[in-house]
Amino acid sequence: MTTLRRLGPAGAETPAIELDGRVLDLRPLTTDIDGAFLAGGGVDRARSAARAGELPELEGAAGLRVGAPIARPPAIVCIGQNYAAHAAESGNPPPQMPIVFLKHPSSMVGPNDPIALPRASSKVDWEVELGIVIGSRSSYLESDEAAIAAVAGYVTSHDVSEREWQLNHSSGQWALGKSAPTFAPVGPWLVPADEVDPGGLRLWSTVNGEPRQDSNTSDLIFPVATVVRHLSQYMILEPGDLINTGTPQGVALSGKYPFLAVGDVVEMGVEGLGQQRSEIVAS
Repeated sequence: MTTLRRLGPAGAETPAIELDGRVLDLRPLTTDIDGAFLAGGGVDRARSAARAGELPELEGAAGLRVGAPIARPPAIVCIGQNYAAHAAESGNPPPQMPIVFLKHPSSMVGPNDPIALPRASSKVDWEVELGIVIGSRSSYLESDEAAIAAVAGYVTSHDVSEREWQLNHSSGQWALGKSAPTFAPVGPWLVPADEVDPGGLRLWSTVNGEPRQDSNTSDLIFPVATVVRHLSQYMILEPGDLINTGTPQGVALSGKYPFLAVGDVVEMGVEGLGQQRSEIVAS
């Protein structure tokens, strides 16, 4: 499996590719893993260069901070209540059409960076999700095949949510509860789309080592192709956009678990896409 990564200090990450256990420096090909890189066939170029021995090893890679594997996306588009059991624990029937909301791109951080509780927040919740990274500018896609062809790769994504703000401060528009700084841990790596079957991946989460979520993307109400095709009817999807596909049951909103507090540790992962570990800290 090939993985693309961004390693180093926040805001100054080095693009890298891991192949056969070696982490290679992508700077001979690109300054970053961003929309321009993805739209220009960057994933295939990076794999070809790595296999041909044209990239140097990234010195000290194992000791570097792990950043989000894509640079700040043009947009983070999210699908709500896309697992029937999660819709039920939220007190709602399964949606007949995808529920769509936006998350501010400034909320994105690395997979192991701290999650900061915002001032005056009281109901911060965890949500493990399969993330889709768009690879080509797409509008009015007409088939599932065209939708899948627009995907550059997949990531583990955490849609951190402040439920009081989401449900009671936004008049039905969820963005206020989704967009605080650090509310979008992403990564640890991006796996190219042609190396992933997104329809059968286990995803899970724990809080302080105790199980919370454990499900499979086969239970998505609206699968990846449907989500991408649907969104393209209403907006232009840009290279580098991140789409969160929804979270399964097992969140604090269910009433079964307490909301997050300072000192808690949230761990989560998606099969083949890596796992995250985030400590909850004060703002």
